[in-house]
Amino acid sequence: MTTPARRIGVVAATGIGVGSMLGAGVFSDMWAAVLDTGDWYLAAIALAALVALANALSTAQLASRYPVAGGAYAYGRAELGAFPGHVAGAAFLVGKTVSVAVGALVLGSYVLPGHAQWTATAAVALAWALNARGITKTATGATVIAVVVTLALVGIVCAAVVVDGEVPQGLRFAQESGPVAAFLVAASSAFFAFAGYARIATLGEEVREPARAIPRAIMVALAVVVSLYLAIAWALATYVGADALGALASRGQGAPGHDESLVGPIEQLAAVGHVPVIVVTVTAALATFGAMLAVMAGAGRTAMAMARERDLPAPLAAQGSSRAPWRAELVVALLAITLVWTSGANLLLVSVATVLTYYAVANLAAIRQRVAGRTENLRVPVVVSMCGLVASLALAGVALSASTDDVAPAMVVLALVVGWPAVSWVVRRRRA
Repeated sequence: MTTPARRIGVVAATGIGVGSMLGAGVFSDMWAAVLDTGDWYLAAIALAALVALANALSTAQLASRYPVAGGAYAYGRAELGAFPGHVAGAAFLVGKTVSVAVGALVLGSYVLPGHAQWTATAAVALAWALNARGITKTATGATVIAVVVTLALVGIVCAAVVVDGEVPQGLRFAQESGPVAAFLVAASSAFFAFAGYARIATLGEEVREPARAIPRAIMVALAVVVSLYLAIAWALATYVGADALGALASRGQGAPGHDESLVGPIEQLAAVGHVPVIVVTVTAALATFGAMLAVMAGAGRTAMAMARERDLPAPLAAQGSSRAPWRAELVVALLAITLVWTSGANLLLVSVATVLTYYAVANLAAIRQRVAGRTENLRVPVVVSMCGLVASLALAGVALSASTDDVAPAMVVLALVVGWPAVSWVVRRRRA
């Protein structure tokens, strides 16, 4: 078994985390649900950020002791046993494969709205080809993209602030399901924007001084992205206004491409500050592609870790001359392309439900680690991990129930996340 070289520093790891989070959420459909909560829109983002913080602290505590590939899959196996780890790994792979498809579709809807699926397919293929060249290429590219996208989004917000705008009286609820249900769906959707810090933990074997670098990179990346999302949400409500955002939310438009007569919320904000549309398009393309690079890298390394333990076919653990798990990433890419062309469910919420399942296992592992006294560098209060566990399970249930009106896709997700690990685990025990 080849061990990957430790080539990533704190800056590059932070760049991967920021790039994953920005590309995953800021240009996605999450704004439709968030802005549909009326005056509670900032509270929905804040709740999602608090859940993300609890999960990040638990992940950082575990990563400081287990600096290996696989993230919560490895943590679950080490602290809870093979089956919980397998559930975490399955949930992560399902959720992040779906995330790649979501990012690709968002990219396609911005770049070529009339040919979004073809553009998305090409983007996934390109992301795989670049990742196959090695983690240093991925880390450098993701970091550069994260810096450019962050500066562009800050510029869009600042431009809107400079230009005089009318301050609205507040957003209105558009959902008939009521404010509580809309608020919970909004918080679940907003969590999609903060899930990218897990990519840092999954690269544990390739980070220099991982016990110090991984926790630091996770917290810095989360702080940067939370601040930026809150600023964007405030600017949208303040300078775009209730009427425009209410129409956007009620018609389910979080990104262009669904209805070409409407533009996304970031374009509306850019228009207030007289920022050219091409700037938004390029920023969206860079952000989503950077996230796809980082997400695919994380999913590939989790699949590699699972293949080493024979929880996935052993050939998926293969690494090329660049030491990248190119076979595992190729499978992720092919599955994402399949989703781009076939899925009829709300992919964003499906991704949220499975990723929150992954974090539930991580929180449970962190609790177990503290109880057993196996923490070393970072000691997160047990109550924080307990809150993360309860909140992750609750929001996962909300996201899964709201992801589609058809129960079949939800059952498929549950089968992949729980059924597949259960069957595999039973088979392995019988062979043993």
